[in-house]
Amino acid sequence: QIWCNEAQERYVVAIKPEALALFESFCERERCLYAVIGEATEAEHLTLNDALLAGQPIDLPMSVLFGKPPKLQRSAERLLPVLKKLDLSGVQLAEAVNRVLAFPAVADKSFLIHIGDRSVTGLVARDQMVGPWQVPVADVAVTASGFRAVTGEAMAMGERTPLAVIDAPASGRMAVGEAVTNIAAAALAKLSDIKLSANWMAAAGHPGEDAALYETVKAVGMALCPALGIAIPVGKDSLSMKTVWQDSQGQNTMTAPLSLIISAFAPVLDVRNTLTPQLKPSQDGSSLILVDLGAGKNRLGGSALAQVYSQLGDDCPDLDDPAALTAFFNTVQALNRQGKILAYHDRSDG
Repeated sequence: QIWCNEAQERYVVAIKPEALALFESFCERERCLYAVIGEATEAEHLTLNDALLAGQPIDLPMSVLFGKPPKLQRSAERLLPVLKKLDLSGVQLAEAVNRVLAFPAVADKSFLIHIGDRSVTGLVARDQMVGPWQVPVADVAVTASGFRAVTGEAMAMGERTPLAVIDAPASGRMAVGEAVTNIAAAALAKLSDIKLSANWMAAAGHPGEDAALYETVKAVGMALCPALGIAIPVGKDSLSMKTVWQDSQGQNTMTAPLSLIISAFAPVLDVRNTLTPQLKPSQDGSSLILVDLGAGKNRLGGSALAQVYSQLGDDCPDLDDPAALTAFFNTVQALNRQGKILAYHDRSDG
């Protein structure tokens, strides 16, 4: 086998020929293996030179590879979900609090975090654990760009899969919104510095799921992110989120709802100014402020509260106003630079 490649965990980088020496110095410094595999031309012709056997095992025009394949057409049917209004009558506050705090999406994640090293590289400026009691409630992960640097990188995530059962596009918008409100705890220059990785998961071909996927991709990629000025340069998809099996009772099917997992990345101006949920005393006094990006609508469909009472609801949260989220982000960053914010935490799952 003369030519093969497993590219799952590799990167292909295009650089100018005059920059090759600089690139090589980076690789030597970081002890990173690399190989110059060829050059790109405008000839639209693929040639593979075999230095060992002194031949050209591949020598063909690119049109042979790509040609003009027929466009894939997929028909999708929209299905309206049958939903029941959330009924919280008779719910006692103390019981609701206990149930929500025990819910896996809300409960303490220490058992997951303690088994791993949270400080690999020695450049971790903000890990999961916060405060003197080391509670895993950090909104954002932050690493320093060097041992003597205060600049760095921030990473945060957002996901709102349960909402997709009620309103798939809303779940996608809320996933982006959660990633933004999480990463806002880091000291960033501007909203457009944030780049997103979108991991789409769906049961392609299942009734209603293709239409839900299309509408959510359109809502996030064509409307929301352009309005926020945020790019999605990378992502992946898993479109087999359904399993079918046979038992003595017949055929069974398990189907996952449409899921969008957003990972947000951004350069950090100063890793020392990362905000956490830890409340800190102030000699001048302080105020605890709720910034309600939901504009008082308090939509609880798909929330942790609904789920712990085995309900779903018919009205879920949504990111209705991208301009309001932009203004919120800019305000948090400005106040953080002025040292006016002592602690910060987003609502996430409610």
